Amino acid sequence: MRPNIETHQNHTHRKPISILPKRIILVRHGESQGNLNSATYTTTPDNKVPLTEEGLIQARIAGTELRRLLSNDGTNPHWRVYFYVSPYERTRSTLREIGRAFSKKRIIGVREECRIREQDFGNFQVEERMKVVKETRERFGRFFYRFPEGESAADVYDRVSSFLESLWRDIDMNRLRHNPSQDLNLIIISHGLTSRVFLMKWFKWTVEQFEYLNNPENCECRVMQLGEGGEYSLAIHHTEEEMLEWGLSHEMIADQKWRASAHKGQWNERCPWYLHAFFDNLADTDCDDSSDEPCQDHDELVESFPSVVVTEE
Repeated sequence: MRPNIETHQNHTHRKPISILPKRIILVRHGESQGNLNSATYTTTPDNKVPLTEEGLIQARIAGTELRRLLSNDGTNPHWRVYFYVSPYERTRSTLREIGRAFSKKRIIGVREECRIREQDFGNFQVEERMKVVKETRERFGRFFYRFPEGESAADVYDRVSSFLESLWRDIDMNRLRHNPSQDLNLIIISHGLTSRVFLMKWFKWTVEQFEYLNNPENCECRVMQLGEGGEYSLAIHHTEEEMLEWGLSHEMIADQKWRASAHKGQWNERCPWYLHAFFDNLADTDCDDSSDEPCQDHDELVESFPSVVVTEE
């Protein structure tokens, strides 16, 4: 059963009921010439790097698997799909091959979206120089390291955040022309780091957690599925073993399992990075909940500092 989520523009004006997508699926592009031979980037702009023959095959297989998933192995006739795609040649080609598995009536539309493009590594990349730069990134940290003349993962995070805001407006305003009687599925064909950053933003993962995430394989999917309570979870479609391979910690996986049945807006008190990871030994209650008097430790702390006398000149 698909949950109906009612949204409100403000306290006095009610929006029509909006049906959330059943799935939001992130797909990394197929194998590219750059994946096969990094020297490709010395002569070919990153956005024009094509797929290999193997990459084309991977994309066709991914299309067949995606159609099987969305149709529940052919038992569900009531579904549609909307695509978002990075403007790079390898993502556009991946979409083209995936699309061979779908009929026109199944596809609501496609939007090329520049904000989900690959991390910018600079212009033409000198192979030896990039090797040194990437070694430096590993020491500095993958999230904050900015490539010379390029971007950091933090920069990608900012534009992905902007894209997510637009995505929700598309859903709320029914710009996708979605028929509520059909399951709506969004497929986002992008890049490895961009997909990891998308998940980081969506699930509020920390920078430290991001650093442990592994890149998806070519044409590998990350399926965020809507639970009965209105929260999205990776644990509905994927196994714990898969998520461990991606670099999720046991705590992150536990949160995904909780989300699978959680109600929209519900707070996961067992999720440490929402609160406790930022503090040392937070007390459950005040020293004396029945009064506004400060704790004894607070008084001792104040007394340990010398008095400051302010005098007028």
